[in-house]
Amino acid sequence: MKYRIIGDNLQVVLVELAQGEKVFSEAGAMNHMSGNMHMEARARGGLMSGLKRKLMNETFFVTEFTPVGGAGYVAFRGNVPGKIMPIEVGPGKEFIVQKDAFLAAQDSVNLDITFQRRLGSGFFGGEGFILEKLSGQGTAFIHAAGDFIEYVLQPAQQVKVSTGCVVGFEPTVGFDIQTVGGIKTMFFGGEGVFVTTLTGPGRIVLQSMTIANLAMALAPFMPQNSSG
Repeated sequence: MKYRIIGDNLQVVLVELAQGEKVFSEAGAMNHMSGNMHMEARARGGLMSGLKRKLMNETFFVTEFTPVGGAGYVAFRGNVPGKIMPIEVGPGKEFIVQKDAFLAAQDSVNLDITFQRRLGSGFFGGEGFILEKLSGQGTAFIHAAGDFIEYVLQPAQQVKVSTGCVVGFEPTVGFDIQTVGGIKTMFFGGEGVFVTTLTGPGRIVLQSMTIANLAMALAPFMPQNSSG
């Protein structure tokens, strides 16, 4: 499999497949594809995997793409202005992402769910109780709003992140929430009541914009229904 990421803030990833290779994606992520690309919706991993996907508010089915009669290509795009990033996984090299971040992956990559171990993180961390885990062997593609920011944290090194801005992290990274400070800071600081705390060691990926913040920024400019 070969790929290239095209564009700036409205990116697509163009994946070139040889005969016999296969990729799968979130339903509705395909932008365009070659004429010989066969597309099929499947409950990848069977009934239980499909039900797990429903727990993440994702579709029951994923879409698989396979070229027929030779090499082919398929392009995937995200659902909001933002960036696409390749993630390499392998034995002992898993990656955990927020539930809306997965875009597409090689057939040899496993997509499963994992749960927040701390109740506070699930309620207030902005990513929810259920996250997605990428494992297996190969390349996956994730998407997020705005731009990506990456850090490799050393043991015990911490980064405090605005709620909802965590895209993904390695399983070795600790994930928790903390209050932003005193009562005055909570109510008048403009950063909310909680921040997410990530503790190393391990790689983390953040996003500069969340879908919720993008929606709030656009809301004043949206047409309003009038009663008169």
